[in-house]
Parts: sequence; structure tokens; C-alpha cells
Amino acid sequence: MYGMGMYGMYFDPTYVLVIIAFLLTLFASFGVKGTFNKYDKVRSARGITGAMAARRILDANGLHHIRIERIRGNLTDHYSPKENVIRLSDSTYDSDSVAAIGVAAHECGHAVQYKVGYAPIKIRNSIVPVVNIGSSLSMPLFLIGLIFQLTNLAYIGAALFGLVLLFQVITLPVEINASRRAMQTLDGMMLLEGDELKGARKTLTAAAMTYIASAASTALQLLRLLLILNNRRRD
Repeated sequence: MYGMGMYGMYFDPTYVLVIIAFLLTLFASFGVKGTFNKYDKVRSARGITGAMAARRILDANGLHHIRIERIRGNLTDHYSPKENVIRLSDSTYDSDSVAAIGVAAHECGHAVQYKVGYAPIKIRNSIVPVVNIGSSLSMPLFLIGLIFQLTNLAYIGAALFGLVLLFQVITLPVEINASRRAMQTLDGMMLLEGDELKGARKTLTAAAMTYIASAASTALQLLRLLLILNNRRRD
């Protein structure tokens, strides 16, 4: 697993997986920012802002009780089910671009998911406590297992890290479904039309790629842990 590098230093080949994982998340991040910036310059024909679009979508779905608030930052938009509030970033709240409207509609899609009891989001929420514990204990247990040659403990650490991957995999259909609901609503309510819809779809697709890249990155990191353990067992 380890090879001799220059000047007698050892190089761990599994670091290649770390580099690939880093590049995946980096490219996805650049992709969503680039796509958002592109369609943030395209004004919607109706001239409605992200906040206005969100209010109309929520009201159309009987979600009058959900508030819409501004939050600082760029692409920090999110829905808080506990507080019944959708928070839209500065780049979304007052903007009448097709990108901003698409992002606002996506967050409304999450609110609708909770209203209809969308199964994947229920499953994801149910495992959050376990995932939080797993993510905090996984690496300490893994490292302790390696240092003291407690293989079973190291495998437990790797398994707990696998819970993070499980959470991210379950998150994928949640995000994709929210975007699908957003596009159907934008089209059905005629908040966007024609090429505007295409721009919003590309923006949301780029955002979805960040979740896919994140899951792939975690999978590669988990693979690296398992390869390290396998190498230790062979030694």
C-alpha cells in the first residue's frame, strides 16, 4: 500500500482517491457558481423576484404559514421545517433573474415535500441523530484502531463513516425531487416560460451535481479507509 518516494519518503497511493474526491467537489462547486452567475444575469419577463415567486408558490400550495426571510451570503438559501421559514440569500431574495427564481422555487419544493410527507425526506430526517454521532466518532475510532492494531475497532469507525455516505445518498432523491417540483410549478404557474425555464433547469441541475459530487467524494474516502485496513491485515 505504501511505496518509497523521493529522498526515502513514503507515499500512500490511496491519497490519489483523496485528490480525486477533492477535485470532484471543487469542479462541482465551480460549476454551480458559474451556472448561477450566468443565469443570474438573465432577467425574467414577468419581473418577479425570488421572494415574490416563493410567496406565490407557497400560497398556491396552502403553505400560507411559512415565512420568507432574507439571509446573508450567496447561495445560502434553505428551508427550515422546525421554524416554518424559507431563508433566501441576498443573491436570491430581491433578484428577478431566472436563476434566483429557480432557487427560490427549489426551496419551496422542500416545503411541499414536508407537507405531503415525502418518504425519502422522512427517512433522511430519522437517521440524522445516528449520522451525527457516526460522523463525530468515525475517524477517532478508525485512527485508534490503526494505531493500537485494533482492527475490529477500525472497521467500526469505517462503518460509522459509511453512515455519512448513506445520508448523502438518501439526500440525492430529496434534492432531485425538490428541483422537479420546482420546475413543474414554475411551468404550471407560468412564473417562467420558454428559455427562462431552460435557464432555471440548468441552474438547479448544476446545484444537484454538488450533492452527487459530495456523495461520490465520501464514497472514495470510505474506499480509502477500507483499502488501508485491507493493507494492514495483509501486513
